[in-house]
Amino acid sequence: MALEITDASFDEVVLKSDKPVLVDFWAAWCGPCRMVGPIMEEISSEYEGKAVVGKVDVDANQEFAAKYGVRNIPTVLLFKDGEVIDKQVGVAPKSTYTQKIDAAI
Repeated sequence: MALEITDASFDEVVLKSDKPVLVDFWAAWCGPCRMVGPIMEEISSEYEGKAVVGKVDVDANQEFAAKYGVRNIPTVLLFKDGEVIDKQVGVAPKSTYTQKIDAAI
């Protein structure tokens, strides 16, 4: 299950993680975001213990979306050691996301 990440928990969950963190910036009204959601859930299950997968609702949590320049959604950022190491804007196949995580593990 992908973690619900908020502005309040972002620092702890994402920036201080000892594992790579895949963060899906999304909104409930966004059609393409609803296509990415199930992919994130699958990846979350498959990479449990190896990577963290989370979601940030940009309508409710704007601080980090603004900080990382998220202008289009869905935007998926991959963090390692508190830094953005990869970015995917728009819908992509599951393999695109898993290849990014595999490269970071």
